Amino acid sequence: MRRLAGVQADAASEEARVAYWLLKSEPDSYSWDDLIAEKATEWTGVRNPAAALHLKAMTVGDRAFFYHSGKPKAIVGVAEVTRTARQDGDEARWVSVEIKPVEALATPVTLTAMKAESILAGMEMLRQSRLSVSPVSASEWATILKMGG
Repeated sequence: MRRLAGVQADAASEEARVAYWLLKSEPDSYSWDDLIAEKATEWTGVRNPAAALHLKAMTVGDRAFFYHSGKPKAIVGVAEVTRTARQDGDEARWVSVEIKPVEALATPVTLTAMKAESILAGMEMLRQSRLSVSPVSASEWATILKMGG
């Protein structure tokens, strides 16, 4: 794993070719620590049409914030997409991707902190809070990385 400073430095150089995302998980069901222990996981079980479209748009190398939707609600780490979408279950509209951990944030970025940051006011996750997979803009990505230390 690379150091968080490396993730921040990479953000600018990767901006042209990498998309950024946010993946939500209840830490009681699947946590950042689970991802670290397993070294990779299949991101399955997404059954919202908009979230499924976001999964279908992901490409290998894209980065995603790992967000704990339990208490406290916070972004806790950075993951990387390692395999594009494939069918998840019996219906073709539902898909999963594979991710691996990149780096934990030095300081988790809480939902309260995100809502207080004016640069993040238009962030998809804050506008559609129930969506489990959402895009993150390059400026939002950089802001959250900075907030996370």
